[in-house]
Amino acid sequence: MSKRGLTQKTTTEHAITLERAMVTRHYVMTWDLDRCVGCRIGPLVCPKEAVLHVAGEIVDGRLTKKPSVDIDAEKCVLCGMCEVMCPKNAITLTINGERENPMQAYEAFPHLVESTKFAKAQFDMRRRQFVIDNCPTGVISYDEEEKTLVVDQEHCIRCRQCEVASDGAFAVVQPWEGKVELRREKCVEGCLACADVCPTRALHIDDDGGLVLADYYCIKCGACMQVCPIKAEYEDYEVMIESQGVTKTVVHQRLANADDLPVLVERWRVKHTPVQSAAWIEAVGKMADDKAGQRELDRKRALKRRDLLKALVGGKELLEEK
Repeated sequence: MSKRGLTQKTTTEHAITLERAMVTRHYVMTWDLDRCVGCRIGPLVCPKEAVLHVAGEIVDGRLTKKPSVDIDAEKCVLCGMCEVMCPKNAITLTINGERENPMQAYEAFPHLVESTKFAKAQFDMRRRQFVIDNCPTGVISYDEEEKTLVVDQEHCIRCRQCEVASDGAFAVVQPWEGKVELRREKCVEGCLACADVCPTRALHIDDDGGLVLADYYCIKCGACMQVCPIKAEYEDYEVMIESQGVTKTVVHQRLANADDLPVLVERWRVKHTPVQSAAWIEAVGKMADDKAGQRELDRKRALKRRDLLKALVGGKELLEEK
């Protein structure tokens, strides 16, 4: 029996791959489980509920197995919504061997506005290795021929640690605006699981073994909330959305116990190219809070904060040299 048109799923320790061979188009979608932190943005945005959250495991307050995802191959339509929104760039979709996202190609989903730029003229090259060592995803390298630092834009997660490490020579635009709060007094005693799962140093363990928040580095993925023993509780509410003259009611969820949580991540809005589609309006409504009047952390103040520099590997020693 021909398998043409059927989705084939392959799972290994490091990746999940879905493959669908059509007459003229060959789809391959891969979830890199090493990059994935189980943030639940994928399950939130998926219109078919095909992306399934896999919980992590905590032993004595430390994360022994990080959260992840699984994919229901029978439900997945390879639309690419999760690829657009993944904060860790853990998902790739190719069609006939080339990167292509159908939702963006047909303008049903936007391109997120994000960037990492390097101003060589503003950089003290003596900090070169310090910057490279403090990139959590290893996407910054030194070009010996051009005598400059270069960024793998495809895998950069826009954590902004390079901004602080380079003393402002890097400028990062994050797609999400929002906030993160840590209320240490509400934590389960001895628990440091959120620092274990955090893909940046937004949540980290200091020299004294304490949990510390460096808020400027947060990419608003929310993985910390997923591993926290004190679980978020949600309530349903209805919203009306309108697109291209069609109005419908959809059910969203909102946080019901925000004041009880040790760590709270809020996504207010996302920067993106212009798009008007019901799919996008519904998706962003699931992921963001309606707090457009709020302001994100200021870059100029962040570059002067000693706590952010201290959070970096070797940052404490650098401060002592000043």
